[in-house]
Amino acid sequence: MLTDELSLLGLYGLLLIAIIVVQVLIALPNVGLPYLSTPRDEGRDTGTLGGRAQRALDNSVVAMALFAPAILILAVKGISTPTTVLSAQVFVVARLAYVPVYIAGIPWLRTLVWTAGVVAVLTLYLVGFGSGTAPA
Repeated sequence: MLTDELSLLGLYGLLLIAIIVVQVLIALPNVGLPYLSTPRDEGRDTGTLGGRAQRALDNSVVAMALFAPAILILAVKGISTPTTVLSAQVFVVARLAYVPVYIAGIPWLRTLVWTAGVVAVLTLYLVGFGSGTAPA
């Protein structure tokens, strides 16, 4: 059964695809399509915005590595509560806000939305690990 939390995990996967496309589109004018079609063994300067887009993408992949196990733990344990749904929603919205805020270079707001996402993921883990064992 696809829970709301699993649906939000899938939505975040789609968001990652969008972030990859944005990162490539931002880098494209600085490095050109021929370079982007190579294995990129030699690094090229993608500009300030291109560098920020790459770092936002890297951070978003790390966030997926933290979010996905929390959601999968909940799914395996059969846990879906208003708290877990809200936490997953907060995570996805925070990550959606994080990328443009990072690319725009807004430091304190970036930290705030990053923190909201981390707190949301921590909540998911706390609920997942605090609910006893998986059903038989």
